[in-house]
Amino acid sequence: MSKELIFGHQSPDTDAIVAPKVFAYLQTKLGKDVEAVALGELNEETKFVLDYFKEDAPRVIETASNEVDSVMLCDHNEPQQSVNDIDKLTVTDVVDHHRIANFNTEKPLFYRAEPVGCTSTILFEMFNENKIEIPAKLAGLMLSAIISDTLLLKSPTTTEKDILAVKELSKIADVNYEEYGIKMLKAGTNVDARSDQDLIDGDAKSFNMGGKSIRIDQINTVDLNDVLKRKDDLISAMKSEADAEGYDLFLVIATNVLDSNSKAIIVGEPKDALEKAFNQKVIDDTIDLPGVVSRKKQVVPPLNEIME
Repeated sequence: MSKELIFGHQSPDTDAIVAPKVFAYLQTKLGKDVEAVALGELNEETKFVLDYFKEDAPRVIETASNEVDSVMLCDHNEPQQSVNDIDKLTVTDVVDHHRIANFNTEKPLFYRAEPVGCTSTILFEMFNENKIEIPAKLAGLMLSAIISDTLLLKSPTTTEKDILAVKELSKIADVNYEEYGIKMLKAGTNVDARSDQDLIDGDAKSFNMGGKSIRIDQINTVDLNDVLKRKDDLISAMKSEADAEGYDLFLVIATNVLDSNSKAIIVGEPKDALEKAFNQKVIDDTIDLPGVVSRKKQVVPPLNEIME
C-alpha cells in the first residue's frame, strides 16, 4: 500500500488545515498510510487554533507528484484551487462542502459532498458512521473549523447538522464554544499587522465563470474601515497580481464578523455583472454587500448565474 497525501485548498483557512488532519486520523484508523499537509502558510486564526489545542502545524508543499502517486482532497475539488501538479496525480477521495466544478477523474473514487457549513461537519458524521471515537484535541480542532466557516453559526451556510456537531464536539473538547468562538474569530481580524499581499491572498480562491477567471478573497474584521483605509494600496497589489496571474476580475471582500455585513474592493471587469448580481452600485471600485458573510453561498452563486 503506497502512501497518500491529504490536503485542503490553496490559501488555506482553518477548515482547509483542520479537515485534512481529521481525515488523516480517520484514514489511519481505517488502515491507510496517509499524511496531512498544507498548500500554504497558516493565517492568524488558524495559528490561534493550533496553539490553543497544542497541535503541530502541517508541513507546506507546492507539488505532490514528486512524493506520491495519489492524493485525497478536503474542502475543495476545483483544480485551480488545488496543488499545482494535480493533473499528474490520481485523486482517490474527496470530502467537500462546495460546488463541484471542472472536476473529473479517470478512475472511480470515494466522493462525499454535503451542503453543510463546513467540511469538518461531514467528517464528524463519518466518525460516527464508522464508530470511531473522536479524541478531545481533534474535537477541538473540528469545532474550531466549523466556527470559522459558519462565523459562530451565524452564516447562512449553517445547517442543523453544523449546530449539532458544534454542540457535541464542544462537549468532547470541554470547551464553551460561544466564548471560545469569539476569541478565535477575533484572533484572525488583526489586519493592521498584515501586509497588503497577505490581505489579498490570505483567504483567496479562484473560479472559472462564463469563460472568465475570477479571484475572490475574503478578509474577516471587526471594523470594515480597518480594511477600507488601505483601499488604494490593496488595489495596487490586486492589479499587479491580476496582471501576473491573468485574473479578469478580482474581488477582495471585507466582512465584519460582528454585524454580518461586507464591502468588496474590485479590480477588473465586468463590474456591471457585480451590480446585477448584488443589486448594488459599484462606486469608486467598491460595492456594498449588506448581510453578506458567505463567499460560497452569497457571492459565488449569484455572480456565477450572471456570468454564465
